[in-house]
Amino acid sequence: MFIRVILIYVLCVFLPSVTLAEQESIILQSTTSTQHSGLYDYLLPLIAADTGVTVHVVAVGTGQAIRNAKNCDGDLLLVHSQIDEEQFVEDSYGLYRENLMYNDYVIIGPDTDKAMISALPTVDAALAQIAKSEAVFVSRGDDSGTHKSELRLWQRINIHPDMLPNYREVGAGMGATLSIAIEMNAYTIADRSTWIAFGNKQKHSIVFEGDPPLFNQYGIIPVSPDKCPDTHLTSAIKVSEWMLSEKGQQHIAAYRRHDHQLFFPNAR
Repeated sequence: MFIRVILIYVLCVFLPSVTLAEQESIILQSTTSTQHSGLYDYLLPLIAADTGVTVHVVAVGTGQAIRNAKNCDGDLLLVHSQIDEEQFVEDSYGLYRENLMYNDYVIIGPDTDKAMISALPTVDAALAQIAKSEAVFVSRGDDSGTHKSELRLWQRINIHPDMLPNYREVGAGMGATLSIAIEMNAYTIADRSTWIAFGNKQKHSIVFEGDPPLFNQYGIIPVSPDKCPDTHLTSAIKVSEWMLSEKGQQHIAAYRRHDHQLFFPNAR
């Protein structure tokens, strides 16, 4: 955090001044989960009112969001794959990375729970049981943060999911993946916020939750002018600092859908 504070001071003092027009808007490369949850519809007017910056969101999977930012197609990055985020900063594409908020992943399945995982003690046991059963598992298969986390969970139990006969990769966002899983009477992994906001649950529900490996951390990163000289850096830092501030964190905590808190702030 100390390095980030010094960096912000240097930027404010030594960067050439920019016009108001240049400060008016930024592009935020972000995840489908934060977009589908409705969080940005709630936060962005507050950010604009306090900072004067309009934020335009590009909502894609985390892997694509990071690639877009590397191509200088964004000013700020908000994603959820910490290993890749830290590499992004190490490779000089990002100024700094800060924890912003978290929630968790859950396993969604048919109410009948044909693989019988709901009473199992760990996510390792739950996935192993799904693999042994004849139940279909639907994966996003799109290099998103959720997909990356799902693959790490399979790796924990030394299973290569693409070798499973009932494993289906759909190459789609979280909402579409949930719809496909429901149509196929299958299991899938989702971030809790998208599932809470999802409107077509039918006869599916959360059948496994609460194990520590399902923790889902989100980070925020301003894109570095070292790699992207045309980035709207001052405005990106304004937005980042607002979201990391006590006020921003309180607003994140206050956002609810169907009487559930979707994200839990943990900056600083």
